[in-house]
Amino acid sequence: MATIKDVAARAGISYTTVSHVVNGTRPVSDPVRSKVEAAIAELGYVPSGVARSLRVRATGTLGLLVPNASNPYFAELARGIEDHAERNGYSVILCNSDDDTDKQLRYLRVLLERRIDGLIVATVASDAAFAEALANLRVPLVLVDRSLDGVSADQLRVDHEQGAYLATRHLLELGHRRIACIGGPASTQVAQLRAGGYRRALDEAGIEAQAVVDCAFTSPAGHAAAQVLLAGEQRPTAIFAGNDMIALGVLRAAAERGLQVPQQLSVVGFDDIEVSRYLHPALTTVGQRIGQLGEQAAERLLARIRKPGLAAEQWLVEPTLMLRESTATIGG
Repeated sequence: MATIKDVAARAGISYTTVSHVVNGTRPVSDPVRSKVEAAIAELGYVPSGVARSLRVRATGTLGLLVPNASNPYFAELARGIEDHAERNGYSVILCNSDDDTDKQLRYLRVLLERRIDGLIVATVASDAAFAEALANLRVPLVLVDRSLDGVSADQLRVDHEQGAYLATRHLLELGHRRIACIGGPASTQVAQLRAGGYRRALDEAGIEAQAVVDCAFTSPAGHAAAQVLLAGEQRPTAIFAGNDMIALGVLRAAAERGLQVPQQLSVVGFDDIEVSRYLHPALTTVGQRIGQLGEQAAERLLARIRKPGLAAEQWLVEPTLMLRESTATIGG
């Protein structure tokens, strides 16, 4: 691999002058610049990003830490972040913590060792050690989807409680009264807020809420939980799932028991991941424009990188109920 010294030798000029051309640190005459560029092209020289970052104190890279990269929600979020970053000359390093708080903290250290210019985090759950580490960061930070107590940073998230309220109220308006909730991991703020919205809608209707089922935000977990609910004597006529992945598992469990959706069981999810539109029946769900949320997170992070003194702000995205084919009146 060619080095900057090889370029200098081929161009017949000093190493220092080549360095000024490559890094733009001092004006160079057009004839000299042409020689350097020709030598670079002939040798296939690639400047060292690490060396440049040490000089300019920037790497052109952003860190992104998510709890579950296999969840399409976080894949779509990452795509929005990456698209905006790429358009603005930045690369993104993605780290997946697998819903593991220890791994989450280790990956934070890895990203900081890479000298990232800024960080976007969708945290696993409330974790004191991780919150303390984020509170002491010296790089710009944006929290997306989930907030953390004690961390002063820009935050973007959907109104989880309101979204769950809209979903449950929709089922009530269709005439359902036995409405179950498979809410996600109770240790996460997201699941707690969505369970709160479910309970609020039922309270307003004067209906006693069933116990919220605690499970992972995955299709296998949703499938297992739904199998138990649908086997009971007083099975629900509708299920609000804490996210679309859980809802996919619910649809599978219903099919295995010979229950028609939505005629015998209505199902509502949350997130509006792309696949939810192509299921049969297509999933009624709470939408939150995932890719746009990612773009907004990246836009805010880059603004903070350019102006570090900006005051921390919070944005609460209003959710939208996406009515599709998985909900109907009882027997409808």
